[in-house]
Amino acid sequence: MKTTQGFTVAIDGPAASGKGTISKAVAAHFGFAHLDTGLLYRAVGAKVLLGVDPLEAALALMPDDLDGDALRTPDVAQEASKVAALPDVRAALVDFQRSFAARAGGAVLDGRDIGTVICPGAQVKLFVTANAVVRARRRFEELSGKGIETTFDDVLADVQARDARDMGRADAPLRAAEDAIEVDTSDMAIADAVAAVVTLIEAKQTALG
Repeated sequence: MKTTQGFTVAIDGPAASGKGTISKAVAAHFGFAHLDTGLLYRAVGAKVLLGVDPLEAALALMPDDLDGDALRTPDVAQEASKVAALPDVRAALVDFQRSFAARAGGAVLDGRDIGTVICPGAQVKLFVTANAVVRARRRFEELSGKGIETTFDDVLADVQARDARDMGRADAPLRAAEDAIEVDTSDMAIADAVAAVVTLIEAKQTALG
């Protein structure tokens, strides 16, 4: 497949919409680098839970901080949503994300403000979504599979709380970019969603020559 230097795919969407799985698969297909920007905020959130100041945690973030299942717990997810609403934390992480997006060989970034704030000039912008009940069921099954005890109702409440916080924050709220293509995975198998996104990217590459 043809790639271009600085070719950026921006994928936004709410929690458990499938954007992370799609992003990884698309990056692997095209040989692009991949960044789950949510991990940046999860890593900051994890440090905050240990008593570190949010801005201090963001400024001191290292690549090694982005590894580990410890970042995938419900407590860290909720704290990540809270620190993501802090303008100084977001500003501290912008340069890292934009530098990643501009790398040679192409990049896929997924998050909540990639197409609107981080990479408004991305060649491909997608907004991956699904209804809250479907997303909660996916997250509940994921957590249960990892042995994390919770209930579906609690997970649904967490998903809805994160949606409200992410969409309602004053700085870089979760929303689709005006020129983003929406991909609703509520009734779509992930393999089909990946295939659809790959087709969209190939069409864009062909158009760019």
